[in-house]
Amino acid sequence: MTLQDNLFDIPSEHAQNVYGQFDAYVKKIERTIGVTVVSRDGGVKLIGNEAQVSQAAKVLNELLELSKRGNQITEQNVDYALSLAMEEKSGALLDIDGDMICHTISGKSIKPKTLGQKNYVDAIRKDMITFGIGPAGTGKTYLAMAMAITAFKANEVERIILTRPAIEAGEKLGFLPGDLQSKVDPYLRPLYDALYQIMGAESFQKNMEKGLIEVAPLAYMRGRTLDNAFIILDEAQNTTQAQMKMFLTRVGFGSKVVITGDETQKDLAPDVKSGLEVAEKVLGKVEGISFCRLTSRDVVRHPLVQKIVTAYEEYEKKAVRKKERNQNDVKSGRRVRTGVRN
Repeated sequence: MTLQDNLFDIPSEHAQNVYGQFDAYVKKIERTIGVTVVSRDGGVKLIGNEAQVSQAAKVLNELLELSKRGNQITEQNVDYALSLAMEEKSGALLDIDGDMICHTISGKSIKPKTLGQKNYVDAIRKDMITFGIGPAGTGKTYLAMAMAITAFKANEVERIILTRPAIEAGEKLGFLPGDLQSKVDPYLRPLYDALYQIMGAESFQKNMEKGLIEVAPLAYMRGRTLDNAFIILDEAQNTTQAQMKMFLTRVGFGSKVVITGDETQKDLAPDVKSGLEVAEKVLGKVEGISFCRLTSRDVVRHPLVQKIVTAYEEYEKKAVRKKERNQNDVKSGRRVRTGVRN
């Protein structure tokens, strides 16, 4: 193997952000790509074969550019930059970062962080109805909320409607204290949290009192026609087929709809089909409706969450394969027994 080296500068004001605490990000790049990174006199020297040095240089340059744009580099940024470099998609991370949706009340910018999230946001912009399907932590609800608030502030819609099916997951609603609203509020709390963070509690309360923002259980949607609204149906895997059809037929003129769900976290009875799964089969080819699938690669929470999601996906795949093998064994056994009788 012929060793190559490459030397380039990383300004001192960006060095700590790019290298990570105790050079954690640099060490991860070294382990993943197989290069040696030497920091010397404000510069970085990469040692390895030509392909390795090229990949590592692209990753470091992308991280540096993210830092120059004012981003705080995270482990998720490093992991995703590495995975894109392995797929020869260098530069995609910077394109994603350029798509700013809005700012939170504290001034933090909200933008997609993965290609899956970017495709999801683009689909929301383009189509009237968008389904966002994927595991926890992929930003399905949060990005939809950011898009809704952006459309509301730009007067593209007159109101925001957020809804969830109030499915009992192990506890009965009747045991919760208070009136009906108090009983269903715990199910809607994640929607409130996102609204407070992006819009601010005071602005949210004012618009809520005016009826411009509505947070309600899915059952409250029956019999209504929702015009000029941005409507988000969260936790759609817990809808029945009838509920999903009811919800979709509420959509009126000038409205935008985002439906989010995680098919692996259903709280429905085992014999009840999820409305989300049926909708994908029924509406998959209907023009104006997009289905965006996010995966464990799009998880943007703590890196451990991504590992948990991946571990569960692998476990569930093994369970499916084991079930299929058992079914095949049973069929083979039946054929053998039938042959013996004959």
